[in-house]
Amino acid sequence: MDAKKIRNFSIIAHIDHGKSTLADRMLEITGTVEKRKMKEQMLDSMELERERGITIKMQPVRMIYKNYILNLIDTPGHIDFGYEVSRALKAVEGAVLLVDAAQGVQAQTIANVETAKSLGLKIIPVINKIDLPTARVEETTKEIVEFIGCDAGEILALSGKTGEGVSHLLEEIIARVPAPKFEHVDRPRALIFDFEYSEHQGMIVYIRVTDGVIKKGDELMLGVSKEKFIASEVGIFSPQRNPFARLSPGEIGYIVTNIKKASIGTVGDSILSYKDPLPSLGGYLQPKPVVWASIYPESQDDLDNFRQSLERLKLSDSSLSYEEESSGALGRGFRCGFLGILHLEIIMERLKREFGLKLIAAVPTITYKVETLDGKIKEIYSPTHFPEDSEIKKIFEPWIDMRIIIPPERIGQAVQLLYEHEAETGEMEQFGQRRSIINAKMSLRELMRNFFDALKSATAGYGSLNYKISEMREVLKGSVVKLDIWVAEEIVPAFSRIVSRQKVQKDAEEAVEKLRELIPRALFAIKIQAKAMGRILASRTIAPLRKDVTGYLYGGDITRKMKLWQKQKKGKEKMKKLGKGRADIPHDVFIKMMQG
Repeated sequence: MDAKKIRNFSIIAHIDHGKSTLADRMLEITGTVEKRKMKEQMLDSMELERERGITIKMQPVRMIYKNYILNLIDTPGHIDFGYEVSRALKAVEGAVLLVDAAQGVQAQTIANVETAKSLGLKIIPVINKIDLPTARVEETTKEIVEFIGCDAGEILALSGKTGEGVSHLLEEIIARVPAPKFEHVDRPRALIFDFEYSEHQGMIVYIRVTDGVIKKGDELMLGVSKEKFIASEVGIFSPQRNPFARLSPGEIGYIVTNIKKASIGTVGDSILSYKDPLPSLGGYLQPKPVVWASIYPESQDDLDNFRQSLERLKLSDSSLSYEEESSGALGRGFRCGFLGILHLEIIMERLKREFGLKLIAAVPTITYKVETLDGKIKEIYSPTHFPEDSEIKKIFEPWIDMRIIIPPERIGQAVQLLYEHEAETGEMEQFGQRRSIINAKMSLRELMRNFFDALKSATAGYGSLNYKISEMREVLKGSVVKLDIWVAEEIVPAFSRIVSRQKVQKDAEEAVEKLRELIPRALFAIKIQAKAMGRILASRTIAPLRKDVTGYLYGGDITRKMKLWQKQKKGKEKMKKLGKGRADIPHDVFIKMMQG
């Protein structure tokens, strides 16, 4: 295929601005998918994506329109999956910037545009949902002009739902997005932007061909590991994998490698000729985890399966990181790093659904740096490893630079919320007619205290935010403490957390109350306690189930019943002493505590 007839582009937008719906209309108009086979969120192939109504994984698809090949990579909109967006944008030459006509420019819109500009992509601004009664096309146009610095005439307007204006957008993509460029035609080279793993076919690499031609039977290798393989199948996405004769420079497709060692594959690696390789491509910067959680299999017999599952997930989600660790109470497991709470929840759900694993997850935490009195500096990923106050000289925690976009009338609520979360409020900017930008700095620890949900609530759903890690900042000694949770006189490491000293009492009371509601009753009383700073801060007791040991008695002296009740009480105490009074905490309790 002539590279001049190829256009590679992505759709970028804030969450719920209509990326997947627009992609559906493009598939319909180009005839890529027959109308009778069309369904909503066609490119969202995961069941989990359809349930939640969000895009989690980028998805490529090849469309033919007016004799041009249009390679679209649909991207997620949620902040936790920003790395997916950056990977997709590095494989294309253009980006369709989608803005909801009713909501206008939002925080993630700005973040995505900054990424696209840094890569030198051609940006096509588009206003979506013009069919809505609440559409503010003129105001949104002014916001985009002010934000991007483009002319109003460059902005397109359409409805992904009805299809109005989508054909015109396809024509503009052909006209505005540059054709791919390449240097070499004699030797193949390709960028790996995603993976898939098959039990039968091994690693399946998603690639953007940058040089040469790749076809079935070629002797190729991975750039980093130098692992040799024969391309047993090459193809395109339509949107399912579809075998194709060859992939030319500029095209997007896949290669079946038959490599069964999932651990050697990395996103950003290069596919090169085995006999005469070109230099490897630049690849991607590895993202730094924001949130950490220790995860253990319910049965230690599943540890190897758990390890293999993480290896395969990491192929398609390179932002996931993990390393093995052990806990005296929970056995061996993995300390896993994520880009946010939603990312953590999605990974947990995928491990459950795709691999059939039953797991226990500790309460998520962030990375602390602690300097002890003996001069050693430790990175603390788990509250269970947090030193005692008497051993600590200095504590450092990550802070973020945050940008909040809200209507001007909601500034007061947002500022109050920032104050409650110990943030430092910076400059405020007016943006368009109905937008204000608040710049702030905040501890990542406070962001994880359901700040995003609180912002949505305080601003009636109109607030949006974007953030990035900025620095490790020293905190006053004693301003953060470790909160431990005890159940039935035993500490549960999975529930331990590091919290602000100012909020430790509130957190303690909320934790024990929630556990009191979640843990099922047993034949003995279950005491739940929250401890910090060497004392008990909150306590609740789950009343025991009482077996009716006097049911068979009929009439008689009350002392007969009292003797039986006393005997029952002694039996329960004996059961505790023998270790049979240990509380059984169901798997879903850990999940619910992690989420809340």
